[in-house]
Amino acid sequence: MLTGCDVKRPEAVKSALLAISRLNDDVQALLFNPNKLAPTYPASMILRPPKFNAYYDVMNVKPVDGATWRLEVSGLVADKRPWTVQDLQALPQSSMVIRHICVEGWSYIGGWSGPTLRSFLEHVGADLRARYVAFRTADDYPSSIDMATALHPQTLLATAYGGDTLTDPFGYPVRLRMSTKLGYKNPKWITAIEVTNTYPGGFWEAKGFPWFAGL
Repeated sequence: MLTGCDVKRPEAVKSALLAISRLNDDVQALLFNPNKLAPTYPASMILRPPKFNAYYDVMNVKPVDGATWRLEVSGLVADKRPWTVQDLQALPQSSMVIRHICVEGWSYIGGWSGPTLRSFLEHVGADLRARYVAFRTADDYPSSIDMATALHPQTLLATAYGGDTLTDPFGYPVRLRMSTKLGYKNPKWITAIEVTNTYPGGFWEAKGFPWFAGL
């Protein structure tokens, strides 16, 4: 495909690469099985504490005050009232011990707990036929996923790790945790969730990383 591009025109090359990336996203979406579960592991294999990774150094983490934190809800939902930590904890809780796989090549096994994203979306009356669920965060790390992944039973709004309340620098009070996507698709310190049919992109996607990023 690139042989038809003028390499002296960077915009043409960029456009071609973007088209290929979007095609890869579409293929991955078609292959995704929303009923297939990722492998789980015994609690004895949980890494304590979890590994920290971000686009900045751990010393630059800015803790969130759970007492004043609110989760904003917008887009194609019936109930747009903000949520507190206690509201999330009042939902049915799920736990899973899964492998976190980073695009950089490392991985670890972690134990996460919290409400499923599906239960949250159902509770706020989200349009489950919408295409995307987008996230904004306290550390300016926007991200988004497809609705099929959002509804997967192993997609959590994690509020606890290893049986204890989530702490900093690991995303307190809530982070996304999925078994079906690479690590960079799991934003921490979530402050807002939007259900939309407009492509939201993401922090690394804007820099050329694949959007679907499935495992």
